[in-house]
Amino acid sequence: MYNFEFTKPTTVEDAAKAMSAEGAQALGGGQTLLPTMKQRLAMPEILVSLTDVEGMVGVSKAGTTLTIGGGTTHAQVATDAAASYPGLSALADGIGDPAVRNRGTIGGSLANNDPAACYPAAALASGATITTNKRDILADNYFQGMFETALDETEIVTAVSFPIPEKSNYQKFVQPASRFALVGVFVAKTADGVRVAVTGASNGGVYRWTEAETALNGDFSARAIEDMSGDATDMITDLHGSAEYRAHLVGVLTRRAVVASS
Repeated sequence: MYNFEFTKPTTVEDAAKAMSAEGAQALGGGQTLLPTMKQRLAMPEILVSLTDVEGMVGVSKAGTTLTIGGGTTHAQVATDAAASYPGLSALADGIGDPAVRNRGTIGGSLANNDPAACYPAAALASGATITTNKRDILADNYFQGMFETALDETEIVTAVSFPIPEKSNYQKFVQPASRFALVGVFVAKTADGVRVAVTGASNGGVYRWTEAETALNGDFSARAIEDMSGDATDMITDLHGSAEYRAHLVGVLTRRAVVASS
């Protein structure tokens, strides 16, 4: 590791001010940032810890919306969202290992937008709203490509609001070494229709599988998509699986998610 400054603000305002300094980087649970720093893939000059920022931790339900503070750990989401949004709770409970779940945060995951992370699929399928210290951003506008989001350099994810669906389920084909999703599919059915979001598969990052959504809006059953698979054109190919394999998994996992949520 190299030398850097470390600051631990206690308010969103102070955190935003610290983030405005040249070379500053927000630090949530550090499950992605710290390993990349050790490898010199990221070299921020100032780490701005968000772990003590007031009002950024907790899970609350108001009507049909579940709001989660950006500094809330995966473990707390798994526990506190279980009664109101079991599909999201189960997703959080399957992230990484116990060490990762007890340190990593939902805000950090969404800000990083790893192409194989789980939360982006939940946010996009749920039609969530990502709240920052400056504005509210709809999930459809937030994710902009692999590791790319609508956040500017001084924005902090302070909360995420999830409309609670009638039915939901997340299915993940786990890459065993990293525990990331080789492919993950989140299906959410609401009064407004079905949304299907896919992570881990595309070179463009998380995306909605609109063809499956159309089919499932007509018939919310696995048979409605029994002959469908993802489009392999822009799928990831690596040592863990080919583009064609990932495209096949998209179909398989979507069908499993529909069955599990019914």
